[in-house]
Amino acid sequence: MTKEDDPEAYIEAFERHALMTSLPQEHWASQLGALVVGVAQAAYRAIPREEARDYEWVKQAILYQLELSPDYYRHLFRAKKRPDERRPRVLLQLLRDLLDKWVSPVGSDHQDLADQVILEQFQIDLDERTQRWVRQHTPRNCEEALKLAEAYVAAEASYLKEQRNQKPTSLLLREAERRPAPIRGTGATAATQTKQQNRRRTRRTTALVYPGKAPVIPMTFLGNP
Repeated sequence: MTKEDDPEAYIEAFERHALMTSLPQEHWASQLGALVVGVAQAAYRAIPREEARDYEWVKQAILYQLELSPDYYRHLFRAKKRPDERRPRVLLQLLRDLLDKWVSPVGSDHQDLADQVILEQFQIDLDERTQRWVRQHTPRNCEEALKLAEAYVAAEASYLKEQRNQKPTSLLLREAERRPAPIRGTGATAATQTKQQNRRRTRRTTALVYPGKAPVIPMTFLGNP
């Protein structure tokens, strides 16, 4: 163990290693005492020799000296959680772990009591929108609350994805609305209309009349054949 290690995580790793290597439990206390450093080592040395053989006693003494007491876990249980801890499944497991370290299980009603305590805090720590949804459905236990929370999160994610997929279509519609309307009478139709207008203007022009000859129409008023 080093000063940078998390004492709680280190002790959990020590217990797992002791179980995997089949280390007799009567040696756990002495082995742990030899591995810890700093404040934890000072706490171990302060334990009377008779009690230093009791692993659970040694463990609790070290954690208490490091201020990892039941009151410390109670504070963590009630404290505002970090964003990465507020995902429904992660949050529920975190609250269960903290409650186990805060309240020692006593009697057969511990599970029901723990479930209700966790249920209350679980709803408090959820994101605001998810919290409103879950409370509206009044879950009776943690599992019901978890299903409601995860269903809401999944539905919200699906809605946002659908909105992102629809955005390009809406942009195309707006671009089409901004395009100018086509001009009527283009191409051959426009040319035909021009000829007809020229012919009408020609009929209204005063003809130059010479004796014995037909009226002569000025060429400038004639349109293209």
